Amino acid sequence: MTAFLPRLKIALRLALREMRGGLGGFYIFLACIALGTGAIAVVNSVSLAITSAIASQGQEILAGDIRFELNNREANGKERAFLDSLGEISVSTGLRSMARKPDGSEQALVEVKAVDGAYPLYGTFVSEPAEPLGQLLSRDGETFGAVAAPLLLERLGLQVGDEILLGNTRLKLSGTITTEPDALSEGFGFAPRLLVSREALAASGLMANGSLVEHGYKVKLADPSQRAAVQARAMKEFPSAGWSIRVSDRAAPSLTENVDRFSQFLTLVGLTALIVGGVGVANAVRAFLDAKRTTIATFKCLGAPASVVTLIYLIQILALAAIGIVLGLIIGAISPFVALRFLEGTLPVPKELVFYPSALALAAVFGLLITFAFAILPLGHAREVPATALFREQSFDNTRLPSWPYLLAGGLALAALAALAIISADDRFIASVFLAAVAGAFVLLRLVAALIAAIAKRAPRVNSPALRLAIGNIHRPGALTPSVVLSLGLGLALLVTLALIDGNMRRQLNGRIMEQAPNFFFVDIQGAEREGFVDLLKQLSPQGTVTQVPMLRGRILAFNGQDVAQMNVPPAGRWVLRGDRGITYEETIPSNSTLTEGEWWPADYAGEPLVSFSAEEAGELGLKLGDTVTVNVLGRNITARIANFRKVEWESLSINFVMVFSPNTFRGAPHAWLATLSDPSATAQQEAAILRQVTNTFPTITSVRVKDAISIIDQLVGQLATAIRAAAAVALIASVLVLSGALAAGNRARTHDAVILKTLGGTRSMLMRAFSYEYMILGAATAVFALVAGGLSAWFVVSRIMRLPSTFLPDVAVMTLVISLVLTVGIGLAGTWRILGQKAAPVLREL
Repeated sequence: MTAFLPRLKIALRLALREMRGGLGGFYIFLACIALGTGAIAVVNSVSLAITSAIASQGQEILAGDIRFELNNREANGKERAFLDSLGEISVSTGLRSMARKPDGSEQALVEVKAVDGAYPLYGTFVSEPAEPLGQLLSRDGETFGAVAAPLLLERLGLQVGDEILLGNTRLKLSGTITTEPDALSEGFGFAPRLLVSREALAASGLMANGSLVEHGYKVKLADPSQRAAVQARAMKEFPSAGWSIRVSDRAAPSLTENVDRFSQFLTLVGLTALIVGGVGVANAVRAFLDAKRTTIATFKCLGAPASVVTLIYLIQILALAAIGIVLGLIIGAISPFVALRFLEGTLPVPKELVFYPSALALAAVFGLLITFAFAILPLGHAREVPATALFREQSFDNTRLPSWPYLLAGGLALAALAALAIISADDRFIASVFLAAVAGAFVLLRLVAALIAAIAKRAPRVNSPALRLAIGNIHRPGALTPSVVLSLGLGLALLVTLALIDGNMRRQLNGRIMEQAPNFFFVDIQGAEREGFVDLLKQLSPQGTVTQVPMLRGRILAFNGQDVAQMNVPPAGRWVLRGDRGITYEETIPSNSTLTEGEWWPADYAGEPLVSFSAEEAGELGLKLGDTVTVNVLGRNITARIANFRKVEWESLSINFVMVFSPNTFRGAPHAWLATLSDPSATAQQEAAILRQVTNTFPTITSVRVKDAISIIDQLVGQLATAIRAAAAVALIASVLVLSGALAAGNRARTHDAVILKTLGGTRSMLMRAFSYEYMILGAATAVFALVAGGLSAWFVVSRIMRLPSTFLPDVAVMTLVISLVLTVGIGLAGTWRILGQKAAPVLREL
């Protein structure tokens, strides 16, 4: 240590003196570091801003300190007495139904929420006109007031003051919703909101036995800090209530989890951009040290130890990296304020401007690790070259690896980078797979570059001098082949992957799924009206197929007696345990399922309750035959043994359930029915007529046109795809910067080649054609790699993770080829145009 400190002081002093010359040659280095660091800082800052806003505004988002939710039933006497004892309470009821014009000409699916006079306990409900909510929802004779989302008025062609029908009651639209404070905590809705009074909902006849209704009891506690204690007390005193309890510091858990997952994905994409930028760092450092070869030789000839020389340039590189990181952090600190202004009104955002040091620190550490990992190997080469070789040769010899301490240091930096990325990720398995794929891509890209060079070296002789020169440039020592393939390959492969995933999802939504899916879902069919309803469907659609099953709602509480809330469930299976699940019972195996393990129960089975579980979801939850599942249905805990597993075709959008029980399990339990109508020959006009007739004849039955639901999903997929493509564009921009840096680093050798060839009689046009051919060949080869790698990645995601058929899309191939050629040829020719105009004499004097 005593010997190291004096050397460090000398190295620091010399490094600072040498840096007085400016940042020439390091602008692309700075851009690569700033871009990757900024991307990670922005993504994590925005994510923390949203999640912290959800936590800080939890009371407004939940419209209470704690909420108890019951499905298909209201709280009984003891439960309601307990809730009333906690503090001020507001009760709301939610369901989906059909709103229709009084003349029966038009109808639309709506998300109905019925509230009482205490709503909302926190936050402010804002409407147009700005009148008290109680006044807007008040009753006038047999007509009740209602407030609707503007979208509903647009769909039905209505205005404020017009009337609509909901079930068996008449509503007057007294205003439109501007701000609904607890909308986010209610979850995603496929239909516009219709807000009514609980009295109006009771008069509608929609809350029959077995109807899919959610009752929410929101409580304003005298001491909000007792939320957790109240939750624990409720679970202990009412273990069979089956209610879902949510506290205000976890007001929107699904939204928080989705934001975390999406930010994790974007962080990994940003990290990819930073890693791609690391190639630019390596190129810039190599070019920088090449330019400093005489200075390095001078240091060594004057007796400077190799370690001091290494320290001098390591300090300079880290100092320059710090500048790039600071630039990225400034971007990361400022950009969220711009992004959050666009998100305001859609997602919770902080009410005050806040910086997030943890997000900025994480981005800074990533930037430093990338810089060190990719700079240490070129420094190792510079350290080990003797002074005489530096004076005698044009550049460093990179054909062999540096000594093991530098390899170890680079490996440790990369390991630390991977460990940090995995530890900071929400889903560590996905992060590990992503990083492994990036590492594999780097190795593969090196092999691809070597293969391209080998093929070029063995290519037959061609007559065209320009093409012959281009082929020679691809495999000669110091060729651009590794840099071009490495810089563009990863960015293009990422774009291809995302484009193919997006294209396959849209193809499924608008193609195969649309063809297989039924035309309609019908919900909340009461047993007394089921026969008449089916008869009406057969009259309206003689060629159609009607499928109907009993429908209940249940919440999974335990597996093998263990509370699921205490279990460490993999992310892929969490959705099964989140909220209530639709369940049914069947005597025979459903027609759209295939038994994979176990046996189905006999038709007259009367033993212990049995359940058939979806095989895929059971695997994600770690279940096996003979395990028990405890489900709360209508306030009763029912434990059933898993008798079999079955494969479920979710993509068909037909009637499917995670759990199908033996009929004796729910014998005598009140429930409604779920039905579908499938008629591939039905036109849009016929579907509209079916929807209109069913809604007018059975106003309490909810009808969902599948094409409308798919259209909404398609819009959501499009919005997500836009955000993901924007993030992927960052990686491509990094690739472009690296490509530019690689070409700039090779300009010195290219200048020598161009001058010698012009001296020997080569024309500018011939050299331009040679460079064009070279860049076109490299661009095409890189595009082929991107298509293969991206195609395989997309196939894995679509077929193995999403469980959908995967198809290669030719338009993506054409897009990739065009982008690759434009970038390589365009940037390459732009970089070499100045070279072709160099005067021969000054360059020849240096040789």
